[in-house]
Amino acid sequence: MNSTSTRGETVAKRGAPAHFLPHIQGLRAIAVLLVVIYHFEPGRLTGGYIGVDVFFVISGFLITQQLSRELERTDRIKLPSFWAKRVRRLLPAALLVLLFSTVATLVIMPLSALTENLKEILASTFYVENWALAANSVDYLAASNDASLVQHYWSLSLEEQFYLVWPILLLGASFFGVKRLATKYGDRGRWNAMIALVVIATVVSFVLSVVATNNDPAAAYFVTYTRVWEFGVGALLALILRLRPTRGWFVNVLGYAGVLAILIAGFTYDRNTPFPGYAALVPVLGTAAVIVSHRSEHRYDIGRVLSTRVPRFFGDISYSLYLWHWPLIVIAPFIPGWGLSIYNRVALFVIAVVLAWLTKKFVEDPTRQLKFFALRKPRFTFSFMLAGMAVMVLLVSSVWVVQQPKYDAAASQLASTVSDPPACFGAASGPGPEVTDATGTHQQVATAAGAAASGAGTATAPATSTGTGSGADAGGAAVTCPNAALADTIIPSPGFGNADRPAHPECLVTLNDSGLYACHFGSTDPNAKRVALIGDSHAFALLSPFIQLADDNGWALTTYIKGGCPWNTVPMPGVDAFSRSCNAWQANLTAELASVQPYDVIFTAALADATAPGTSASGQALASGFSDAWKEVTAKGTPVVTTVDNPAWTDDPNKCLRTSAESDCTEPRADGLVADPPVAIAAKASIAAGEHVTLLDFSNTYCTATDCLAVIGGANVYRDQDHLTNTFATTLTPYLKAALVSAMATEP
Repeated sequence: MNSTSTRGETVAKRGAPAHFLPHIQGLRAIAVLLVVIYHFEPGRLTGGYIGVDVFFVISGFLITQQLSRELERTDRIKLPSFWAKRVRRLLPAALLVLLFSTVATLVIMPLSALTENLKEILASTFYVENWALAANSVDYLAASNDASLVQHYWSLSLEEQFYLVWPILLLGASFFGVKRLATKYGDRGRWNAMIALVVIATVVSFVLSVVATNNDPAAAYFVTYTRVWEFGVGALLALILRLRPTRGWFVNVLGYAGVLAILIAGFTYDRNTPFPGYAALVPVLGTAAVIVSHRSEHRYDIGRVLSTRVPRFFGDISYSLYLWHWPLIVIAPFIPGWGLSIYNRVALFVIAVVLAWLTKKFVEDPTRQLKFFALRKPRFTFSFMLAGMAVMVLLVSSVWVVQQPKYDAAASQLASTVSDPPACFGAASGPGPEVTDATGTHQQVATAAGAAASGAGTATAPATSTGTGSGADAGGAAVTCPNAALADTIIPSPGFGNADRPAHPECLVTLNDSGLYACHFGSTDPNAKRVALIGDSHAFALLSPFIQLADDNGWALTTYIKGGCPWNTVPMPGVDAFSRSCNAWQANLTAELASVQPYDVIFTAALADATAPGTSASGQALASGFSDAWKEVTAKGTPVVTTVDNPAWTDDPNKCLRTSAESDCTEPRADGLVADPPVAIAAKASIAAGEHVTLLDFSNTYCTATDCLAVIGGANVYRDQDHLTNTFATTLTPYLKAALVSAMATEP
C-alpha cells in the first residue's frame, strides 16, 4: 500500500524536523500487516481488509500537511513539482511488480487467466483499476471470484486519483480564502476556506458511501467517491492540528484506543459487514486517534511504542510489501511442487518481505532521490512516466499476441466439446457407479438410454483398455466404451481446467456468509417434480448437470449450497467466524426444509475430510450427523440420494498436466480416496434402517485399482485439488438421472 512518505520524512530519520511523526511508520506497519495477513488467512483475520482504510487516512493527513506547509510558505502549490514527486515515489516499484505480473501471466498462470490479467494490468498501469473492478462488479471480499494478479492495485489507483485532484481543490480554496475572506478573518481566512472545503467533501463523500454501500456494495467498495471522506478525515487532522496541537495524558488514552479500534475491526469485521459505509468509521476514526497521539516522551507513550525498530521496519517497506504480497499469493497455487501448507504460507510471507525490502532499497529510495530528476524540471519525470507506461503497453500487447491463438483454440475446443460431446467422453468411457439402495448393491453401467442422454453414444459391452484417454481399467473393472480418438486429448486443456466451473456463482454461499440463498432452475409448473441439490462446494460442482436435468425433464430444481459446509446436524468445531456461519447456515437449512413442501427427491454431496474417516470419533459423529439430517426429510417421504466424494489430490493435477504426460499425473488410490467415508457409513446405516436413501459410489470411475486419474475418457477431471471441472461433471448426467428417477419411482 502507498506509504506516502516524502523526502522530508526520509531526512527526518536523521534530522527529525518538527513536522515528521515517526509513529506513523508504526501505524503503516499495522495497516499493511492487517491486509497481508487477511489475504494469507482470510478465515482467521476476517476484517483485515480495513488496513487499506488506515492507509487512506494516513495519506490524506500527510499529503494535506505537505501541501498546507507549501501554501503557508509560498502562497502557492507547484502542481507539476508535487505530481512529479508522487511519480518518482510510487511509479517505479509499481511498474516493477506490473512487469513481474505480466511475465507471470505468460509463463506461470493458466491460459484461462490471460484476458482478465492483461486487462487489469493495463488498467493498473494507468491507475484506473478501481473503476475497472467496479464496472465488473467484482466482490473483492468473496472467495468465489477468480483473483487477478493485480487486483490489489485498486487502492493505488484510487490514491493516485486523489493525488491528482486534491492539490487543485486545496489551491482553489486557498485562493478563495485569500481573496474573499482575508478582510474579515485575516490569514485565518485561507485556513477557514480549506477546512470548509474538506468538511464539505468529507460529509458529501460519507453520505454517498453509505448510500452506495446499501444499494450496490460490490461497486461501492472500489469507486473513488465512496472513499474520499477517509482521506478527508486525515486532511482535517492536518489542517486543524496546526491550530490546536494536542498535549497531555489523554493523548495516550486516545492513541491506544485508536489502535484497539483498528484491531477490533480487523478481527470482527467480515465479508458480511456493509463496507465502507458506516462500518468504515471505526478504523478511520481509530486511525485518526492514533495520528493525533504522537507523544513519545516516555517508553510507554503510544508514539514511542509505534516508533520502535520492528514497526518502523514494516512501515518503511509497507508500500512494496503491499505491491508484492498479492501476486505471490495468486501465483503460488500454480507453481508445480508448491503446496498449500502453513509452512508454504510462511515461506511466501518471508519471500514477500524480502522482495519488499529489496525493492525499497534498490528501487524506491534510489529513484526518489535520484539527482537526475530532482535537479531537472518535472517534465523529465513525466517523460519517464510515459515511457514506463508505454513499455508496459508494449509488453502486455506482445503477451496477448503470443498467447491469443492458444487461448482462442482452447476456448473453441472446450465450447464445441460441451455442446456436442464425443462418444465415450469422460465418465461415459468407464463403468458407472456402484449403487447401494434398499434393493442391494449393484454396478450400474452406461446403458444405451443413459449414454444417449449424455450425448456420449451407445455403450458397448465391457472391453479392456489401457490408455486413460480412451477409458481406464478402474478398480479392476474393464472400460465399457473406449474411443481411440480421445487417447491424446485433454478437454478442457490444463490451462483452462482451473476456470471450468459452473455458472451461477451467486448460488454458492461462501466464507462467513450464513444466509440461506436458494436458487431456482427448470420448470415453474406447480405440479412439476421438485428436486433439491444441497451441500458444500462439491455439490456446487454438480450444478450444471442438475440444471440440465431440470430443463430436459421438466423438474423444478432448488439449490441450497454453502462452501465448506455440508448438510449435517453436527456443529462445525471451532469458534471462528466461518464455523459460526456454517452452524447458522445449517440451522437455517433445517428450518427451511421443515417449512417448505416436501421435495420429491434431494441430492446431497460433501467433501470427504481425510482427517475424519468413518473409523475415527469425529468421522463417526459426522456419519451420525448426516443420518440425522436426512432422517428429517425421509420421515416425510422425501428420498435422499448421496454420493461418495471424488478423490482429493495433494496438489492441483492441472499443474502436472501442463508440464507432464497425463500418465505421469496420478494420485495413489489410497491417498486420494478417504477410507470409510462418513457419508457412505451414514447412507448404508440409513438404508439398513429402512430409510429411503441411495448411495452412488464413482470411486471405480475415478480410480484404477492403484491410482486415481487426472484425465478420464479425454476429459480433464479436476479444476483444482478436489473440485471437478464443469465438463467432467456434465458427463455424470445420465448416472445422476438414473439414480434420481429410480429414487422418485421407488416406494420407501
